[in-house]
Amino acid sequence: MNPPLATLPPPTPEALTPFLAPDAVHDLRGREIDELQYPPMAALVVAGIPGAGKSTVLRRFFGATAEAEDPSGGPEGSVVLDSLQARNRLRHRLGWLPYSLWRPVVHVVHFAGIRTALRDTDGPVVIHDCATTGWARRIISLWAAGYGRELHVILLDVPTAEARAGQHARGRRSNRMTFVLHCFRWRRLMERLRAGGGLRPAPESLVIVDRITINRMRRVTFAA
Repeated sequence: MNPPLATLPPPTPEALTPFLAPDAVHDLRGREIDELQYPPMAALVVAGIPGAGKSTVLRRFFGATAEAEDPSGGPEGSVVLDSLQARNRLRHRLGWLPYSLWRPVVHVVHFAGIRTALRDTDGPVVIHDCATTGWARRIISLWAAGYGRELHVILLDVPTAEARAGQHARGRRSNRMTFVLHCFRWRRLMERLRAGGGLRPAPESLVIVDRITINRMRRVTFAA
């Protein structure tokens, strides 16, 4: 079973695989790797079902914070976009309403921020996304290509029960039906990958990790 994020002690340097510059589909689940290295103008999507640990990954490797209301500045000039930033910003005006009523507004604001960052940032852009909706993958891919960026994806594969526990731990629970739908689409996506298929549209690279891999990895970098 995958342990919770950030609960394992860091491995010794001797036990780690050297850095990987992803350029294809790489299944790193259960593996020990020191570093993932991407191009300096990459659009990097960190994806997983709600509760998988996407926001935790963004905090650990890119310095994003749960309280931020605007895109965060990360290492090597990166800009980090988490949908939680849009939610925090809109909470001041819409927080008196049930979240289910203004969730669509959060998505619109989040994606508007993604497009602006891909267009205007002179450096890598790191994006929080579930990767379970085809339209979202298509639009991010289209924007990345339109602004001359390579699209790279990290899939954080976590069992459903652990993702649900992750939601409870952070006090952010998806609507039950929405969560079930995300999980169904995620399983279908992973089955397609196991069968030799890929994401559509195809990114420049696709890395599949689990919590074991993430706990043991030390950095994600961007270099020429």
